[in-house]
Amino acid sequence: MAPEESAEATRLLQSFERRFLAARALRSFPWQSLEEKVRDSGSELLLDVLQKTVKHPLCVKHPPSVKYARGFLSELIRRHEAVHEEPLDELYEAMAEALTAEEPTRCHRSYLLPSGDSVTLSESPAIISYGTTGLVTWNAALYLAEWAIENPEAFTHRTVLELGSGAGLTGLAICKVCHPRAYVFSDCHSHVLEQLRGNVLLNGLLLEPDATSTAQHPGHNTQNSESPRVTVARLDWDTVTAPQLAAFQPDVVIAADVLYGPETTLSLVRALQRLSDCHEDQRAPDAYIAFTVRNPETCQLFTTKLGVHPVVRHLCQAGISWEAVPRHNQKLFPYEENSEMAILRLML
Repeated sequence: MAPEESAEATRLLQSFERRFLAARALRSFPWQSLEEKVRDSGSELLLDVLQKTVKHPLCVKHPPSVKYARGFLSELIRRHEAVHEEPLDELYEAMAEALTAEEPTRCHRSYLLPSGDSVTLSESPAIISYGTTGLVTWNAALYLAEWAIENPEAFTHRTVLELGSGAGLTGLAICKVCHPRAYVFSDCHSHVLEQLRGNVLLNGLLLEPDATSTAQHPGHNTQNSESPRVTVARLDWDTVTAPQLAAFQPDVVIAADVLYGPETTLSLVRALQRLSDCHEDQRAPDAYIAFTVRNPETCQLFTTKLGVHPVVRHLCQAGISWEAVPRHNQKLFPYEENSEMAILRLML
């Protein structure tokens, strides 16, 4: 195979690997490119795809939904049959295994990191379950994780407080790549908190028993010096007080995909305002809020209620200045290409 063809095949395999590990929608896979490549170079490429997806060590250890694997294999077989008449035994054997497998109550998604490590998450198979959307990973969490990996100095040797951590993707990526001193995952839903704790342990991190006690005793670390102190805290934006927020002693505050509607947005602004009010003589924490622009009115409500834009200066309720973070070039994770996403840096 010519070097150009080999590089193209490698990119194609990587695309299938990353999408399958993350259980992205099957329609997002480059099926047509695969079919054309198989037509030109033969069925060996399909066996490589099988090894990078269904047979991948991460998927064997932490499998995705059985329904998802069946759908993927059906499409892989269909593409093979469109090009070659002879059956490929390995594909049918994999399908036979999928057909007899039982559907687990939880499914897994895995994301490959530039370091060679990965983040694996146990998630709900449904977008909404137990009355919350926090049991799955959303696009802005991936987008913020990419930005963090590109800008590790924003988190290195610092204490990070994440608001509305959801499944935990962003925080786990930061813990594995950016070397924070301490990381506090937070949410208010009991099922989300339970899942968060499980995902922290699933990724080989240890949990401290209490977020505030470790902040008050920064020298205490039950792990090696390379691992951050990790805690999971229940934090309700409507009821949390300024002293409770101050006890976390955050150097950095982040949140991703938390602007779902007016009520949630206003609750977030009030929590950010309490954070802004509680640092007093201490240096104010840096804050980064990432979101997908689903409803422009909701995004406008957030920026209006926050504070003063550095260019368009007008008095707003919370008195928090903000600026847009430039878009980053790094595309590490598979998410919808046409999604409009943004990160705001807040001056608390």
